[in-house]
Amino acid sequence: MVMDTETIKDYRCERKFLVDQMDVYQVMMTVKLHPAIFIQRYPPRYINNIYFDTKDMSYYHDNVTGAKERRKIRLRWYGDMKGSNAGPVLEFKIKDGFVGTKEHHRLREMVFKDGLPSDYFNETIERSDIPQDVKYLIRDLDPVIANRYHRFYFETVDGRFRITVDEEMSYYNISRFSNNFRYSFDDNRNIIIELKYDKEIDHIASRISQSLPFSVTKNSKYVQGVESVYL
Repeated sequence: MVMDTETIKDYRCERKFLVDQMDVYQVMMTVKLHPAIFIQRYPPRYINNIYFDTKDMSYYHDNVTGAKERRKIRLRWYGDMKGSNAGPVLEFKIKDGFVGTKEHHRLREMVFKDGLPSDYFNETIERSDIPQDVKYLIRDLDPVIANRYHRFYFETVDGRFRITVDEEMSYYNISRFSNNFRYSFDDNRNIIIELKYDKEIDHIASRISQSLPFSVTKNSKYVQGVESVYL
């Protein structure tokens, strides 16, 4: 294990909502009118990810079946999808039931482009200043999909609850043999909202979510991406 999963006090809760009958401006207005008073804390930005999985796609299957312990490993960067990026981050997202935590490792500069060879990922990770056990784990994983979306950030005044609003989701087929960011499956209909908060205040979160007129979902962008570009 890369992470000590016993540190449960560091885990956070996350509730997801799917919106397919509003545009992003209607969604944002709904969030701003919430009685808990959410304000837009940070400017919106584009998020890009490449997800990795085992040879038998165990991370994907665990997320589909709803296994208690689930893991996602992704390479994340912000802004333009293609070109040089000085701060890509290798992120481990681990869920234990309804709570989760993240571990981050900043990598050396990478250049993202069409036809990017899969060995480039491993070479960059090997040359980055990150723990050796992380490098060992990544060696046995393959890049599976890439995705990209536009995110808005909201937070209550006391900072205890956070909401993110994701739109313009695109998914790309990525593999060990063919890495091409040119062709994508674009989902411009659905908007994903995530309510995030510390585990200790889960009893309050129900009142927060009840004032959001959206459908609760188990949506996983990784699962959605795999099923959009492979199935």
